[in-house]
Amino acid sequence: MRPLLRSSLGVLPFLGSHSATESRVITQAGLPTYPRKMMHYQTEERGQLNSPNYRMYFKNSEGKYISPFHDIPLFTEAQQDSDVPPKKLKKIENQQLYNMVVEVPRWSNAKMEIATKEPLNPIKQDIKKGKLRYVANVFPHKGYIWNYGALPQTWEDPNHTDKDTKCGGDNDPIDVCDIGSMVCSPGQVIQVKVLGILAMIDEGETDWKVIAINTEDPDAENLNNIDDVRKSRPGHLEATVDWFKKYKVPDGKPENQFAFDGQFKDKDFAIKTIKSTHEHWRALVQKKTNGGEIECKNISVCASPFKCSVDETRDVVQSAPASGSTLPVSPEVDKWYFL
Repeated sequence: MRPLLRSSLGVLPFLGSHSATESRVITQAGLPTYPRKMMHYQTEERGQLNSPNYRMYFKNSEGKYISPFHDIPLFTEAQQDSDVPPKKLKKIENQQLYNMVVEVPRWSNAKMEIATKEPLNPIKQDIKKGKLRYVANVFPHKGYIWNYGALPQTWEDPNHTDKDTKCGGDNDPIDVCDIGSMVCSPGQVIQVKVLGILAMIDEGETDWKVIAINTEDPDAENLNNIDDVRKSRPGHLEATVDWFKKYKVPDGKPENQFAFDGQFKDKDFAIKTIKSTHEHWRALVQKKTNGGEIECKNISVCASPFKCSVDETRDVVQSAPASGSTLPVSPEVDKWYFL
């Protein structure tokens, strides 16, 4: 069976390589989406979806296998991209944009994540106690209530004690909640505007949750900070805190706690935190700090001793199980919990 390729703009049948410089407009959820040089990535699925052996690997516009953790840049250069229409340029000028790797689409339950301890860091489904992990539907929330993912080239260093939370990092890229209205696809790479941040304390670790919005969202122009979210989407931030507080309770765990009394910090604080985790990542891939079991294989990071050849990355993917049919999901995933 031929592998299914997905682009950062959605699903593509296997038709060979696709140029990142294509100027055609692809319609997504009724909105024009403009391919950009930095944003055009494909994914290749291996194994069987809904099984422990499922992996989603990433390719760049040249068809080379890459790590979404290390090879996709954190900061975008959309303002300087000649493929961006003038109206888009006006809307996002003076805004620092970030690349977000979508791991989990809104309303879905499978806890998909970048595999930080595997070569090339594919997306896979988390496993706990030998079972695939799904988040529970805690009324009134159905699965994840945003597109959930991570900012590449960031790392929450467990050896670094945050001066505000007094806890170390959770050993993962920093998490992002895209509050836009579109439902994204796993592996999609989108550009987001950062609006604020929430500091969750998960089993004694700092687990930052960046609040952001997809720049392609019709509301993106009007949402520039956390106060804009409070005004235009009443109840959404409260629902976010409620979701993170309770989502592990059906698994028999206590409610999660938060720094700052569960209050969201503003955009400036969020950007400062992101830059800090970016510096921790830089130290990680340059082997200036102990990353433990974190896998840092990459093809593009300057001065990284973990930089490898295209042949090596190809060998990693070819050693993974061949793609197969999707397996059924247990009806238990659709169960509702009333807490």
